[in-house]
Amino acid sequence: MTLTTEASSAAPSERSGLVEISGVHKSYGANEVLHDISLRVEPGQVVSLLGPSGSGKSTLLRAINHLETIDGGAITIDGEYIGYERRGGKLHELHEKYVLERRTRVGMVFQNFNLFPHLTALENIIEAPIGLKRAGRREAIAQAEVLLQRVGLADRADHYPRQLSGGQQQRVAIARALALEPDVLLFDEPTSALDPELVAEVLRVIRDLAHSGTTLIIVTHEIGFAAEVSDHVVFLDAGRVIEAGTPQQVLRAPEQARTQEFLDWVI
Repeated sequence: MTLTTEASSAAPSERSGLVEISGVHKSYGANEVLHDISLRVEPGQVVSLLGPSGSGKSTLLRAINHLETIDGGAITIDGEYIGYERRGGKLHELHEKYVLERRTRVGMVFQNFNLFPHLTALENIIEAPIGLKRAGRREAIAQAEVLLQRVGLADRADHYPRQLSGGQQQRVAIARALALEPDVLLFDEPTSALDPELVAEVLRVIRDLAHSGTTLIIVTHEIGFAAEVSDHVVFLDAGRVIEAGTPQQVLRAPEQARTQEFLDWVI
């Protein structure tokens, strides 16, 4: 793969949320963390990535919106690369400006919230739409109020992150990710930093999103939740896809012994 810095000349594709991952490799030195990963996530589909720590789940998720570069293969959303363009049969890395423009198509919810501590819940949500000139301040505030209502925090608009519980902060983070109306929404273990009693409120919001038509890709250890909301479940281990299929297939009748071993350990 050739990586150079060039401006993009590709025309925007019609948006739907189709994610195609083809033969992706990623290494840190001699440690290959993703090995020949190929997946297809249909528009509006909910896909859960499962696997033990170090299996490559979060690395793959971050590669989808180019928070991680890849060493081989390709990842596209509706046929468009996020961090690269193809010229002469090779991928060339885009200038950061163009990466940021394309990345707005992909919302990301991190396990540690990543809210700006000096901004209120509402200010966290409106910052990106205003900064990217997607909306004026009045329009952005109106949208943020709708999103706060959607995640059950209409009465917390003026609260700072330190005044919110972990579950409330994560719901603000979800609202912030939705503010740019992404085609694909990524969740990186969204409940792992929460106390057990706060997990349910975040899962309830994600459950609602699963019925909204937005493509969701979720890294999670919540097996029961994955079984409930997912159209497709992918089990990874040591950077490889071991098994993939419907929740019924993978979680209740796995074909691979390694999948069953993992399920016996976590359930």
